[in-house]
Amino acid sequence: MTRCNLGTARRTPVNALILLFLLISSNAAQGQNVRDAALFVAGGALGLGAHEGGHLIFNGIFGAAPGLRKVTFGPIPFFAITHEPVSPVREFAISSAGFGMQHASSEWILSRRPHLRQEEAPLLKGILAFNVLASAAYSGAAFATTGPDERDTRGTAITARVREPWIGAAILVPAALDAARYYKPDVVWLRWASRAAKVGGVLLIVRAKT
Repeated sequence: MTRCNLGTARRTPVNALILLFLLISSNAAQGQNVRDAALFVAGGALGLGAHEGGHLIFNGIFGAAPGLRKVTFGPIPFFAITHEPVSPVREFAISSAGFGMQHASSEWILSRRPHLRQEEAPLLKGILAFNVLASAAYSGAAFATTGPDERDTRGTAITARVREPWIGAAILVPAALDAARYYKPDVVWLRWASRAAKVGGVLLIVRAKT
């Protein structure tokens, strides 16, 4: 059985910039008070924690002994969560787990609170904002095929045996549809198109060799 050890690169500066953007946008929002701004940013931090936690959960499930290793992208330092070699199917699950957590949490939020935009729920809005922005950032790296070799999109693409830009599209489309659902909650086709896109991304695991 072929075994992989691609690792999952944590793009710390990118995630930090996303959280900074959330902080700036929350403070700039009209009528936003300090408490709501703090909850909005806290939501972004929870979204980041869920993304990272997804990788660690699947590392633990598969007994892959996660660890940390420094990597760089040009002059920018990152750290990578590494693990022992696993089968391609398990590597796909580990590499894509962060995106799965993003899509799952966005779906839960928008299904339970479809009119979130009109609600006073800065924490949930922060989670959703992080999920959409992180998906856009990761898909941009996938389209450009740039970044550390351990990046999530590359690991997912190699194990699914598709070109990395296709993984970028699989990440971006659900996020874009979820953003549209936030603004147009009563458009039924957006809801189902988003769900179908998320399921399609998960089904790519069938392409990974056992």
